[in-house]
Amino acid sequence: MSHTPSDILDQIAAARVAFDKNEAGSREALIDHSRALIASLEIPSEFPAQTAIVRMAVDVQLFQRLQEAGSEGLSPSILSEKTGIDVTLVQRLTRHLVAMNLVVFNDGVFLATKLSNNLAAKNYQHSISFCYDVSRPSFNGFPEHFKKNGYKPPTLSGTDGPFQSAHKTDLPFFDWLVATPPHLEQFSSFMASYRNGKPDWFDFYPVQERMVEGFDSSSNDALLVDVGGGKGHDVATFVARYKSHPGKVVLQDREPVIATVDVGATGQFFEAHAHDFFTPQPIKGARAYSLHSILHDWGDEESIKIIENLVGALKRGYSRVLFNEIVVNEQNPTLAATNMDMMMLAHLNVRERTEGEWRSLLAKGGLKVIKIHNYPGVAESVIEAELA
Repeated sequence: MSHTPSDILDQIAAARVAFDKNEAGSREALIDHSRALIASLEIPSEFPAQTAIVRMAVDVQLFQRLQEAGSEGLSPSILSEKTGIDVTLVQRLTRHLVAMNLVVFNDGVFLATKLSNNLAAKNYQHSISFCYDVSRPSFNGFPEHFKKNGYKPPTLSGTDGPFQSAHKTDLPFFDWLVATPPHLEQFSSFMASYRNGKPDWFDFYPVQERMVEGFDSSSNDALLVDVGGGKGHDVATFVARYKSHPGKVVLQDREPVIATVDVGATGQFFEAHAHDFFTPQPIKGARAYSLHSILHDWGDEESIKIIENLVGALKRGYSRVLFNEIVVNEQNPTLAATNMDMMMLAHLNVRERTEGEWRSLLAKGGLKVIKIHNYPGVAESVIEAELA
């Protein structure tokens, strides 16, 4: 049966006593218990979805079948019937999922866990397919690709990296996604899933103190402009959280994206405007401009252009720019940060930046960092900047 994190911590404590006594098997027990603890604490966006067994489970809807069975579970023969996998093979495959602490086997039946039930959702099914079908070949190609190019980082052209080598294409990553359905939809689900269960930037940025206080409606009636904000997840959540905020909240993205946003249907109070962030910012003197995971998609040259197009709209001493980005800690990097850095290396030929790199980049664009706001255990920070 599955155990709670507290149960597993008790088991780890007992295993530690055995380990200190150098008892046989104690090291292995600690590893097993530690893996079980991770599985009990992980949210779906943190689950390593690139294993072949998990990818096969998506194809045969194994997680959905176990979810439907509930507390009764499914015997190997019934699971075989529902998934179309030979009973002997389904036992072997699902045993591996048990060893991964993803499902449970008890009294002759396989049972779902909280994590496997979450992975049964459509967005996570898409995410698993993206990670296995698109990302995994790029990562698997690292040794051959970098050996061939003399172990040099890719250029900023976006067309000569591990992704292009693995998928035999000259197209940049995003162009390839558009040209190869259903990968674009899967990637969109992956990015949405990546953020699920994690704090929003305004959970740890002092909105009242740094944005609402000091808001000057005579200067501009915009409180917040979300630059490149996609379909509006951030702004919808923001206005729901801060119902009494002053001023307007504006979502900006390219015309094809904005065309899909039905503000009226959402019941949320924000405006949606078409804008390309490689052109000058049309809304002048807003209190704050936010860019969520925008610059990490681009090299330094392109990022500076994005910043410069924003700088012309800022009011000195009043406007803030909030970059919701990963800031890699050089001394103690987190796995979440370095995982995303490898994703950027594999697919876009760019990188996640350290604090020093962020400060240098923003300075070249005409900004200075006021403060970097962090949240314990969260990879992304809020880099608060203003005109230099």
